[in-house]
Amino acid sequence: MIEIKNLTKDFGIPPVHILKGINAVIQEGEMLTITGRSGSGKSTLLYIISTLDRPTEGEVLIDGVNTKNLTSVELHQFRNEKMGFVFQFHHLLPELSALENVLMPTRKSRREVELKQRGIELLSAFGMEKKIDSFPGQLSGGEQQRVAISRALIMQPKFLFADEPTGNLDSINGHAVLEYFQRIHRESGTTVIYVTHDPIFAKMAKREIVLVDGQIKLDSA
Repeated sequence: MIEIKNLTKDFGIPPVHILKGINAVIQEGEMLTITGRSGSGKSTLLYIISTLDRPTEGEVLIDGVNTKNLTSVELHQFRNEKMGFVFQFHHLLPELSALENVLMPTRKSRREVELKQRGIELLSAFGMEKKIDSFPGQLSGGEQQRVAISRALIMQPKFLFADEPTGNLDSINGHAVLEYFQRIHRESGTTVIYVTHDPIFAKMAKREIVLVDGQIKLDSA
C-alpha cells in the first residue's frame, strides 16, 4: 500500500507551487492512472510517489515505510527491490543488446546469471524472442519500449511506475504497452501506476486520479 500525506512540491525562488496538499491511498494490487493537462503536476506526483524525487513537504509511506527517513543508499536499495520504472524515453544503453539492457537492474544485486533466463522469457513473452541479441539502434520504437518494460519487470517488482509510456508510440503500439500493463497487473498482482494525457489510455486503468493546478480534482476510487 502507498499512503500519500499532505504532499507539496515547490520549485524556484520565489517558489512556484507545483503540488498543493495531495492526499491519497493506493491499495496493493491496484492499476491506476494519473491524468491532467500539461503543467498540472502529474509527472511530478509520479516521481515523488516512486521516490525518484523528494517532496517539499509531506510524506510518502510505502508498505509502512516512511521514505523520507531513508538514506540515499537505503532508498536506492528499496527501489531496486520493490519498484520498476518505464519512461517515455526508453533510456536503453546503445552499446548493450536487448537482453543485456533488460538485465541491467540485476547487476546491482549480482543476480545477472540467476535471472538471465527470466530476462529471455520476458522478452519472448513480448514477442521479442528473435531480437534478444539486437542492439537498440536495430529496434523500432515499439520494440525498444518492450525492452524497457522487460527491464522494469526483471526484478519482479511489487510496484510498476510509468511516465507517459505511450508518448512516443503510435496508437497500435501504445495500446500494446497498456495491454502489457493490464496483463502484468492481472497475472502477478503488480501495483501499476502510470501517467498519461490520452483519455483512451486512461480508461484502461481501473482508477483515475485527475490533477488540476497541483490538486486532485477527481479520484474515481
